[in-house]
Amino acid sequence: MEVTIERILPGGLGLAHADGKTIMVALAAPGDRLRVRVDRVKGNVSFAQIEEILSPSPQRVEPPCPYFGRCGGCDFQQMTYQAQLDAKVEIVRDCLRRLARIENLPEFQIIAAPNPWHYRSRAQWQYDSVRQKLGYFESGSRNVCDVAECAVLAPELQQTLNHLRERMPDGSLPEDVRDFRAVLGDNGVSIAPSVSSPTVTEGSPSIKDREEIREITRSIHGESYHLNAESFFQANDGLLPELIDAAIGEVGGETALDLYSGAGLFTLPLARRFKQVVGVESDNVAASFARDNLANARLTNAEVVKSDVGVWFEAVRRGDSRKLSENSATILQNQVDFILLDPPRTGAESRVIAGVLGLKPQRISYVSCDPATLARDLKKLIAGGYTLTSVRAFDMFPQTHHVETVARLVA
Repeated sequence: MEVTIERILPGGLGLAHADGKTIMVALAAPGDRLRVRVDRVKGNVSFAQIEEILSPSPQRVEPPCPYFGRCGGCDFQQMTYQAQLDAKVEIVRDCLRRLARIENLPEFQIIAAPNPWHYRSRAQWQYDSVRQKLGYFESGSRNVCDVAECAVLAPELQQTLNHLRERMPDGSLPEDVRDFRAVLGDNGVSIAPSVSSPTVTEGSPSIKDREEIREITRSIHGESYHLNAESFFQANDGLLPELIDAAIGEVGGETALDLYSGAGLFTLPLARRFKQVVGVESDNVAASFARDNLANARLTNAEVVKSDVGVWFEAVRRGDSRKLSENSATILQNQVDFILLDPPRTGAESRVIAGVLGLKPQRISYVSCDPATLARDLKKLIAGGYTLTSVRAFDMFPQTHHVETVARLVA
């Protein structure tokens, strides 16, 4: 079947129409004329793979990574960087218009990454001890694609990957481990589970046979964050200052909530602008680091509650003081000025959105890594009386279809 790709859809697939059918093609570029093979059909939509590029789009380039197309990590390397950015803007617009039903969408641009290659400061590598493979899952499967060099890893993490790969043949890596997680900091690399890892000596990475750095420090936008490989943190440091500014802006006041607060990326700057701040985070490791980060910054006007956000809102709804800290109970007695949400890819639960609406904050900032779930939740917030005032997109994940978005709303 011959098709021409019209545009890139949310999820990264190329859209085409042929013989009255809708075709979605993996690893395509807008304007490609292709011969494709249909792999599966779902309803009126056919999903296809490229068999031959009949006429490449002007936006198509040769992917530099030898694993592209097999490794499931990147799916945009076939496009110029500008084409990637344009596609992501259209993905966000499509979701907000089609799913959120936003008619008058604010104009917005996407902030490009300072470096579209070798930017990732956090990684998760799959390990197959039987077949001696280490890398990422292959596209559409749970088989491990054995990756010797990753084009999007920061150099220090590439050295960590090299170090792990060097240890595979001698059997010194634990056989029961299914994946390794690594995060880069100012003082080296933290890796979980524990193995010896690269350290940074006199400004240059070097391999040393020593205990893993269990805790690293990241300096972001004037704040210092302690964390390790077991706690989530954003993977592209180059855009974090602008992301923080977009999410918080010039707001300030009496009270703020930071939902899904992680290790405190937004909690610390919020505590410098509001008299009282409460963060809510379900992961025990991340919550513990957030508390330490606040203490190290000598910010005593903020606290982090270790709780599932939905469960916390249930306690708020019931007025259950036993499950609310004293600061939480106090902050909720007054008007909440500002709520920031940074949920996982699945978005916020319905009870969380209901809880946010119940508190009636003057302003809301929603940080999202998935435009579709963002659109779903924005539709509920707008139906609850809020107005979308601004949207900004950030290319936190170059060479992939993923995009970070910040949406700001007012009552």
